[in-house]
Amino acid sequence: MNRQYSDVKSKYILQAESVIKQYKQYDEVITAVNRVDLKVEEGEFVAIIGTSGSGKSTFLHCCAGLDRVDAGSIKIRGQDITKMGHDELSRFRGENMGFVFQRHNLIPQFTALENILIPTLMCNKPGYQYEETLRRLIKTLNIEDRLHHLPSELSGGQQQRVAIARALINMPQILFADEPTGNLDRANADEVLSLLLKTRDVIGQTLIMVTHDMQIASHADRIFRMDNGRLTLERDYIDGQRRTTTY
Repeated sequence: MNRQYSDVKSKYILQAESVIKQYKQYDEVITAVNRVDLKVEEGEFVAIIGTSGSGKSTFLHCCAGLDRVDAGSIKIRGQDITKMGHDELSRFRGENMGFVFQRHNLIPQFTALENILIPTLMCNKPGYQYEETLRRLIKTLNIEDRLHHLPSELSGGQQQRVAIARALINMPQILFADEPTGNLDRANADEVLSLLLKTRDVIGQTLIMVTHDMQIASHADRIFRMDNGRLTLERDYIDGQRRTTTY
């Protein structure tokens, strides 16, 4: 099906309603996400915190279309991704969403540049020229001199910068990040957060991040807590205002 995606302006870039995700473990059904609702405005930085096994990463993967939900709906830019087929969802995700994993997931045989450009092969944005975006990203992320190195020749922080550039190369309107600083020391974690916030300001996209690090989460506009598959608001906008300054 060749669906044309609407550009209807909405206050919310993401709307998750009554989302349920379950897994079968032997004879037991585990409800990882239990009737979760979430609305995120364009340009927001939302952090989701919670203990290991609380369901926060599973919910993030559902919102990004990486996992299928068992019930409920998830709309990105007004389009219900839970109703899309595999090919349609892959195309939509490539054109509208980026994802940064805890482990960078770079292809070891590809150079940094080749890893960054992988999403452009699967993106069909008419008239989109990625060269200028690439130039801005590699400058912002300070990896100009590492582009022709293999992942094994990069430090952990450099590998994560390459992964961030890969997630942003198609100029997604919404970026999902699953514990992007979880494998980094404090200095590198702070640097990656700074880079994410800087690119968010430069590109102007929405950022939804799962993290166990309250120091990282404290820079978000809103903080939600996941507990036993349920999502509750931990902290709303400070003084009713969205944060606009970089880290």
